[in-house]
Amino acid sequence: MSKVVVVTGAGGVLCSTIAMAFAEEGHKVAVLDLKLDAAEEVANMIKSKGGDAIGVMADVLNEESLKKAKEEVNKTFGSCDILVNGAGGNHPLGTTSNPYLNIEDLENTTEGFKTFFDLDPEGIKFVFNLNFIGTLLPTQIFAKDMIGKKGCSILNISSMNAFTPLTKIPAYSGAKAAVSNFTQWLAVHLAKVGVRVNALAPGFFLTDQNRTLLTNEDGSLTQRGQQIINQTPMERYGEPEDLISTTMYLCDEKSSFVTGVVIPIDGGFSAYSGV
Repeated sequence: MSKVVVVTGAGGVLCSTIAMAFAEEGHKVAVLDLKLDAAEEVANMIKSKGGDAIGVMADVLNEESLKKAKEEVNKTFGSCDILVNGAGGNHPLGTTSNPYLNIEDLENTTEGFKTFFDLDPEGIKFVFNLNFIGTLLPTQIFAKDMIGKKGCSILNISSMNAFTPLTKIPAYSGAKAAVSNFTQWLAVHLAKVGVRVNALAPGFFLTDQNRTLLTNEDGSLTQRGQQIINQTPMERYGEPEDLISTTMYLCDEKSSFVTGVVIPIDGGFSAYSGV
């Protein structure tokens, strides 16, 4: 049965793949992104393959923007059945320069060098808001459509570093931990009205946001990129398609007794102790 699927952050590498996968299953997909051209590009790709989609501009941190997006989705496709909260990301202002603090770092005057003590509170707020508030607000707006209907679900995008925080990125790690906690809280809160809430916890996938951090211009791995591969038992980065089967499982009515789970998709990274 065709459902109306709303995907935020769907102009990006991972969530565009998720959006296209839902369309291939015969669902009507609303591709939401802060950049309208990116949303429309993905929607047009879906339509070129015979799918049904619309590109919609939506700022996940702006309630009015989300309400307008919902009006457009409702007018075109009807009420939302499945919401994928895919918008998120990190920011340099919430990132330390080194993984560990050394005493000499406190005297480092290199431009752009940041210890924990130099982190910008505004940068921390931006990262936390984008990931957590950017999950909460779309849910408040679109989940109202799901009340009283059958087969509705919400899928959040957490991260494997919600389980064990990565070095250098305290803001992102903390925000994704909040997303995981919120997933469990909301699953309980909405259980009586039949709306399931689950989350994916991707490991390392090459995206537009992290490509320069993990790979060099010639395609070889940076030091941090190689460190990640060394800690990943499957010895590779994830491909966007690796998210699809778990996404479809969690959003399908066949998993009607599954709610409040956060599933790592990380090649074994979170299970590996390093020895």
